Amino acid sequence: MTVVDLDAAIGFVVKKGDPVDRARLSYLRTGATPAEEILAAAEAGQADGGGWFATPRSKVPSVDITCFRLAQLDDLGALARPGVKRAFDWLAGRQAADGSWQEAKELAAEAPEWAQPGDPEATLYLTANATFWLTVMGLDVRSALPYGDPTPIPYADAATRGAEFIKSSLNDDGTWPSYLVTGWLGAAVMYRQDMFYEAARMQAVLGERLPSMAPADAAAMAATMRRVGMSGDDWTMIAAKRRLAETQRTDGGWDSEEGETFDVNLTLNVIRACYEATTPPGKASLLA
Repeated sequence: MTVVDLDAAIGFVVKKGDPVDRARLSYLRTGATPAEEILAAAEAGQADGGGWFATPRSKVPSVDITCFRLAQLDDLGALARPGVKRAFDWLAGRQAADGSWQEAKELAAEAPEWAQPGDPEATLYLTANATFWLTVMGLDVRSALPYGDPTPIPYADAATRGAEFIKSSLNDDGTWPSYLVTGWLGAAVMYRQDMFYEAARMQAVLGERLPSMAPADAAAMAATMRRVGMSGDDWTMIAAKRRLAETQRTDGGWDSEEGETFDVNLTLNVIRACYEATTPPGKASLLA
């Protein structure tokens, strides 16, 4: 069976990536802590309340952009930093009574289609994204505790309510009334929240789409599943890696539909999905 050439992918990032890209690569491979200036740059522009703004002119933080920044910081092993803790507090505080997330109404004029306030598809996407990151934080904290330790897991209630909202939004055939990315974020949440029936139904839908899925989508899906502890031997992961192996270039990278500038980020996502990296250090500090 054709397999992803990880050595070639790593070489592509080293050759084509910038210092932040190479820092992400080092962390994903070995758990190496990036230089402080790189971490500070990744946190730049954070609002006093904890979220991040969509644009320099914005006056209200964005749920979508905050989740994007958390993903960047996660690739640098930075989820234990104080500023990131404030971001998680802000994100949890933005949850609606029904368990969902939406952008603030003030962002309607500048929010992209997938994050428009009041739009049902955008609401489900943002809920899956926010719930995913709260679930990841809880997973990291739990993994740092001794077995059976009764320490409360932060944001557990918010993550559970977000998962229930996603579950209630699913169609009978396992599809979801939102974007493709909502599917793999939601499936990862279902899996980690022990809603295995719903996770399996969503994975089946994703599996049907994998043979024609763009490499960027296949990589993001696989990286998301791996982040919540799904085995690399799971059939969904095997199918995703097969799709990525089929589309890898001879130089080790992949073609991004967003242009050559994004090829390195896509390749890093593949490495994140496939590389059996060492356990990142510092998880115990997540409770501080």
